[in-house]
Amino acid sequence: MTELAGIPREPEGHRTYAWIMVRGVVSVGKLLITSARDVSRFRRSGPSEARYVRPPRRYDLPGYTEGLPTCYSNGRYLRPTRFCNPRAPEVIALANELGAHRLQCREYAERAFHFAKEMLTLEIAPIDSVEASLQRGTGTCFDLISVFIALCRAAGIPARYKIFATDMVQAWRETVIDVDPLLKKWYDALGYFLLEGEGEAYVDGKWMVAHVGPTAERQAAAGIPITRFGEDALGVWFRAKPGTIMRPEALPVGLAAGSKALHAISPASMERVNLSVSVQIDKGRRIIAEAGGVAAYDMQARRAREALSLVGSAP
Repeated sequence: MTELAGIPREPEGHRTYAWIMVRGVVSVGKLLITSARDVSRFRRSGPSEARYVRPPRRYDLPGYTEGLPTCYSNGRYLRPTRFCNPRAPEVIALANELGAHRLQCREYAERAFHFAKEMLTLEIAPIDSVEASLQRGTGTCFDLISVFIALCRAAGIPARYKIFATDMVQAWRETVIDVDPLLKKWYDALGYFLLEGEGEAYVDGKWMVAHVGPTAERQAAAGIPITRFGEDALGVWFRAKPGTIMRPEALPVGLAAGSKALHAISPASMERVNLSVSVQIDKGRRIIAEAGGVAAYDMQARRAREALSLVGSAP
């Protein structure tokens, strides 16, 4: 493998993550004490509340056959890492179906991006392995990023995470935060503790970002363009808090434990978010159909955003 450009200094990322976690854990402890009554009230779904039902998988997983080509390099950004095993049979089979080792790197990476973004459905749950995510057809944003990264690594394309503490744009906040009283209260107090991310793949001599969290339907429901391979979510879907962007090879230690703890504290909060995501998918599907398809909607959304930016920049 050729020398990679833009390799981040990993210790800096670890220090940034440790600083965010320490600050977040202290804040969570204070909130659990001060909002104990709210936790008791909202952590379980009420008898009249709708319940989340996991949607059917959007794809059929191809069968694995011994001898399928894959990448067995232990080089940085190619080897298996925490929750991201590019050598899992499910990943190898899917990578080959998508064209790994046959297509040019850019074309294959775009196919891997489209699969992770449009075929998997966001589900707020404890972070899991790529195998489990592919079997379910759902996962957290970090699960979806791991699927993209694993597919790239299986094809011999170096890939890594891009993680940051986020300020959400209002359209995103309304569907995943404001739908639950506890999350709304905690988000307002714990912005630095809420981490988001994207994937990055090293293609054609440069790192290209892959924002795979939202499907086209969810972006249409929020009134924003459909993210393409190489387009950053920052400034469109998220805003990164200054000094928090990290680009690690693996998901940080403790991130999965944090997601499990959040579910243990308030499982109903996660269910309310998942219900909201389902509603947004249905809403976005209608918007896209009315626009005349994904391409037509995306063109309209981009023109509207461009017009808005021109108005905002006018003297």
